[in-house]
Amino acid sequence: MATSMDDISRSPSAMTAKKMAYHPLSPLTAAEITRSSDLVRSLYPPKIDLQFKVVTLEEPEKCFVVPYLEAEHLGKPLPCLERKAFVCYYIRNTDKLHEAIVNLTQEWVESNIRLGPNVHAPVDIEEVLAVERIALEDEGVKTELAKLQLPEGAAVLSDPWIYGSDGIDDDKRMYQCFLYLRDPSNPSNPDSNHYAFPLTISPVVDTVEMKVTRIDFIATGPGLHAKETRALKIQPPNEYIPEHQKLRTDLKPLNIIQPEGASFHVTYDGETGHVVDWQKWSFRVGFNQREGMVLYNVRYDGRSLFFRLSLADMNIPYADPRPPFNRKAAFDLGDTGAGIMANNLRLGCDCLGSIHYLSAVLANDRGDPLPMENVVCIHEQDAGIGWKHTNYRTGRAVCVRNRELVIQSIITVANYEYILAFIFNQAGEITYEVRATGIVSTQPIDEGVEVPWGTVVHPGVLASHHQHIFSLRIDPAIDGHENRLVYEEAHPMARSDFNPFGVGYTIQETVVQQSSGLDTDANTNRTFKIQNASVRNRINGKPVGYKIQAPPFQKMVAHPESFHYKRAEFADHNIYVTRYRDGELYPGGKYTNQSRGGNGVRAWANRRDNVLDTDLVLFVQFGLQHATRIEDFPVMPCETIKVSLKPVNFFEKNPALDVPPSNQEFNRSTLLTNGDGKTRPLQPAVVEAIVGVDGNVNCCTTNTSCKL
Repeated sequence: MATSMDDISRSPSAMTAKKMAYHPLSPLTAAEITRSSDLVRSLYPPKIDLQFKVVTLEEPEKCFVVPYLEAEHLGKPLPCLERKAFVCYYIRNTDKLHEAIVNLTQEWVESNIRLGPNVHAPVDIEEVLAVERIALEDEGVKTELAKLQLPEGAAVLSDPWIYGSDGIDDDKRMYQCFLYLRDPSNPSNPDSNHYAFPLTISPVVDTVEMKVTRIDFIATGPGLHAKETRALKIQPPNEYIPEHQKLRTDLKPLNIIQPEGASFHVTYDGETGHVVDWQKWSFRVGFNQREGMVLYNVRYDGRSLFFRLSLADMNIPYADPRPPFNRKAAFDLGDTGAGIMANNLRLGCDCLGSIHYLSAVLANDRGDPLPMENVVCIHEQDAGIGWKHTNYRTGRAVCVRNRELVIQSIITVANYEYILAFIFNQAGEITYEVRATGIVSTQPIDEGVEVPWGTVVHPGVLASHHQHIFSLRIDPAIDGHENRLVYEEAHPMARSDFNPFGVGYTIQETVVQQSSGLDTDANTNRTFKIQNASVRNRINGKPVGYKIQAPPFQKMVAHPESFHYKRAEFADHNIYVTRYRDGELYPGGKYTNQSRGGNGVRAWANRRDNVLDTDLVLFVQFGLQHATRIEDFPVMPCETIKVSLKPVNFFEKNPALDVPPSNQEFNRSTLLTNGDGKTRPLQPAVVEAIVGVDGNVNCCTTNTSCKL
């Protein structure tokens, strides 16, 4: 249902509550997950076994949530909002996929719909483990493995991947399994890097029959065709774990110490709700299976900025055009989920300093609660200088450090890791940061062969080039929900009597009227801004706003008629803007597993809805073209990319002016070397023009008595 500003203003309920048991945006509790599953199960005879894929909060319609948040902010009575759950499930060992809405307040199933063909749910942990076992137990796979003549005791592992789409016999939900060998000289070490030993055998597992239905074979030469399975030449291992390295001995400890504790405060709201306050910022942290961290009701000094922020999608298309890699294009959030893949974070490792952890609860394939401990860490960090100026005439320097608040989660997607963080600073800015690390996905290649779609990173090991394309969903509320998107560009003035030297240029602003996909342009410094035209800056009269700073990246390389391009609907533009509609959260579509496209942000934008001074949503794309290199193996150094949201005419001056200046008493730095131990302060001379009592300017006097 579409939501207009008229809808937002209407009351969600004639009733009010003194205090709701759970905030309407708090994730489901363990009890609510259990109750949701039980209510769905009650629709079927007892012998019917259900395979639950998702049990998560069904967020209330925005037209109801906004009045609730405003009442909460103003300390007024809170409207009553019903708690609901979204449940996605199969009748086990069938292709019968359903989605249900469970009304937990009234204890009934509001809707239960069977979805149509070519709509497939994400993976679940239990299913992945079962597919690993099925692939390795298959007699045909065993026959092919025997042809490799592996040494006694060798351990073979299976990495199940989402099958992908190419339009060829891919209607059923399947897994493509890639097989690897653990180091034959040390097969009992479960942490050995098996990606250094890729095999040519690739079973396909049908998820209804739960059996291997086909075995694909990987081409190891430069051509399309694979060779017959033959004896494997064992290459040396390539390990990343520390016990296999000669570690450096000259690294001294670096301790992050906050003797008075952290400057942020976390308020627990019920069992699963968390509100964070820090340096004029306040926001609510949610957590779900697909997006992982979600921020709601982001405010600065009480002023509304963003209704909802999340990493909404990512796509990783690979460059090898040969089967089965032509289908290899992972949607790590839609196919699996950032929440379910989140790490249990550790002190002194994933986060440094004074750390506060948030835990979550998700659901397993039985519909039971799945505790997820320490999936979000909150901490402060020093990010260098925030602002500084030295008066060269007096020599006085005023310097303020840039303290940041980090809300971080780390996910592991089989071989890859993503370190995901929302970062707040004291100047009213928000940064979303992604650090990509982990191990590149590998495949076998013949010795002496080179191909243009990948890099040999170890003898017999190819790492194919690939892209990482992310989509950050921004639901703005810049001093209210009636916002607009504009972009400004720098253009040279024409040479004229006014601009005879040809050096003048102007900044021109264009207002976006309709939903669409848009791109940045470095040649004109095209910059996108979210504005509220009804609220003006008191000093310059300009609309208050926030600008988007995203790094340039190569859009989807695959052909526009390819399944890669059709499925990753967000990957062809830097920014998509749409008019808000409930349920339109995921730019790649609600169901990305073996998807066909046509249900994501490209389709929404093509409605050409009005987005001027209304409730709009932005999807900001950013990414990496990962042309693999040998330094990425056996584990990849972090590659970092950021998107920033910065105030433009939102404040009347630098909002970080009130941050105390940095000094030695506060920061306690240590001087390691001091030469002769003497300090030599600057003794400047100030040249001044002084206005006399008669109004005349007397120039010039030199004052050498100034003090630092």
